Amino acid sequence: MQLIQSFLEYLSLEKKYSKHTIVAYKTDLKLFVNFLEEEFEDTNLTKVNYSQIRSWIVFLVAKKITNKTINRKISSLKTFYKFLMRLKEIKETPLQKHKALKTPKRVNVPFNNKEIEKALNIIGENNDFISIRNKMIIELLYATGIRRNELITLQIKDIDLEQQVIKVLGKRDKERYIPLLKSIQKTMKEYLKIRKEYSQQNDYLFITKKEKKMYGTLVYRIIKHYFSAVSSKVKKSPHILRHAFATHLLNEGADLNAVKELLGHASLASTQVYTNSSLSKIKQTYNQAHPRSKK
Repeated sequence: MQLIQSFLEYLSLEKKYSKHTIVAYKTDLKLFVNFLEEEFEDTNLTKVNYSQIRSWIVFLVAKKITNKTINRKISSLKTFYKFLMRLKEIKETPLQKHKALKTPKRVNVPFNNKEIEKALNIIGENNDFISIRNKMIIELLYATGIRRNELITLQIKDIDLEQQVIKVLGKRDKERYIPLLKSIQKTMKEYLKIRKEYSQQNDYLFITKKEKKMYGTLVYRIIKHYFSAVSSKVKKSPHILRHAFATHLLNEGADLNAVKELLGHASLASTQVYTNSSLSKIKQTYNQAHPRSKK
């Protein structure tokens, strides 16, 4: 359908959304169109009303789709109908009064310092390419808080050891610079040296055994492998290292706005999620410092 195609082009060219995100929007809209065709025999998206959307929600609930997933699908519709309003294809969105379904709050527990040190100790003094690469991945994720996709798109030219920074290409092609701690610079120098000896055919910083660009699932497996041996936490992923980075900075008194910039968040609201993990530290400090805490 032409309207959907125009919408997807808008997301790609103007909003600079990733291919993965655009595919998700396309899939959600296609499922909705299929539902309209089967239930109402009409796929004119400009004439959809909230009653039809509500019927789709009921249909998804009956299929035991989680509320979180349903909310994401409805969010895709919201964005699409805002786009149609922008084009003046419709006067108002049929989702104007919609309220998101309630979802249980899930708190991702970050790795603590001991777990991170133990994971690195598993690699130990191994000096083969794969070991040093994996150590570098763990250290860089924790020391910078970058996203998994930002890690795998890093190129050698993005590392500036003289200025002690890395250049990261974030969401919507937004660049930011993150300082490199002195503790990580040694590992970086070791890695760059062995990386040069191992392969000079690829510009990406992290590569596979076959000298190809690193991919997301491999990064996930690396983190899962090392942290499964040292942590009992349910979730073990690159994102939990990003979570640890933000939480540990906030626990040590880092400014929320500074953490926001380091994480590459567009709004402070996204960063405030990590303050929940810092609450126990705040409570501990409060109880130790308040004059009436010992009464």
